[in-house]
Amino acid sequence: MAWEWLLIVAGYALGSFPSAVLVGGYTGKDPSKQGSNNPGASNTYRVAGRWPAAWVLLGDVGKGVIASGLGLVLGDHLLGVVCGTAAVVGHILPLGRFRGGGKGVATYGGILLVLTPVVAPVLLGIWGVSLVMTKRAAAASLLATIAVPIAVTVQGWPVSEVGMTIGLTVVVVVRHYENIARMWKRDEPAIM
Repeated sequence: MAWEWLLIVAGYALGSFPSAVLVGGYTGKDPSKQGSNNPGASNTYRVAGRWPAAWVLLGDVGKGVIASGLGLVLGDHLLGVVCGTAAVVGHILPLGRFRGGGKGVATYGGILLVLTPVVAPVLLGIWGVSLVMTKRAAAASLLATIAVPIAVTVQGWPVSEVGMTIGLTVVVVVRHYENIARMWKRDEPAIM
């Protein structure tokens, strides 16, 4: 139906919303132009500090929450997954005047908060323990992201929806290729 496509496009547009650029404009330290040039919470933390990073994280998680929540409420679980996926794609590959996007982890997390609130805290725990152990946000993000398809399979999601999480996980992992290369060389900067 046409309205479902409108929701998917709205999810993509929401994902394109430049949280880090707006926070950077307020603080005078634009993470899309400083540090690793990645407009995500980790780079914002490095270039602007804790509170700006918290606002970016909240904005990026919010994209996934709103997009998948609209799909779930106005459609069904599958539409929630599709709309949330569109938001992550919009965050990673924004169109229009916004430059290259982030890596999609926080927005992906927002989807999971809405669509699998039982599993989301477990994945957040994996992220937190990994961050404490490795001191690298990228390593923690990758481990939690890779656990998503396994977690939703165990929870009993339909094959089509598990397939979407696998695809989204692959995209997020590929988006971390520079971090993976730096970790391989032991050059990835610590965040803690």
